[in-house]
Amino acid sequence: MSNEKENKQVEDIQDKINEPVVEDEESTEVEPLQAALDEAAELKDKLLRQHAEMENLRKRTERQVADAHKYAIEKFATSLLDVLDNLERAIETEEGNEKAVREGVALTLDSWHKVAEKFKLERIDAVGQSFDPHFHEALSKMPSEEAEDIVIAQHVAGYTLNGRLIRPAKVLVSSGPAK
Repeated sequence: MSNEKENKQVEDIQDKINEPVVEDEESTEVEPLQAALDEAAELKDKLLRQHAEMENLRKRTERQVADAHKYAIEKFATSLLDVLDNLERAIETEEGNEKAVREGVALTLDSWHKVAEKFKLERIDAVGQSFDPHFHEALSKMPSEEAEDIVIAQHVAGYTLNGRLIRPAKVLVSSGPAK
């Protein structure tokens, strides 16, 4: 008899499984689907907003880089205006007043040195130094009392900017004593 009872219970369970879904059960199945759709819509909205924000950041960064390239030397150029003003004053000096012109040129040179120092623009004075192809450009070699490969004259000063060579010194180099 217990077998019949067990069979009856199994049939009852199978009937419940095969029963059509009642409206209440349907709504419980629809709720997780709607929640997932809502979450997907929210995530899509966040993704679109993030994409727009990244696009705005990219455009803003491009503008900033363009401005940095465009105005990179603005401070340097502004500092050079003092040097230009001194040159103009020197030119405006009355004729026959060479002393005032010399003083004006000296002031201009002093202004230039201050600007160069401020922006770490350093002059290369090569006379008496060993020839260094990294900082010097040899115009020629000539015999002299100096040892071989010593700079004996400088035609044009060289310059470094923040330690980086921007123009080599143009020099004459000793080939050693004449033989």
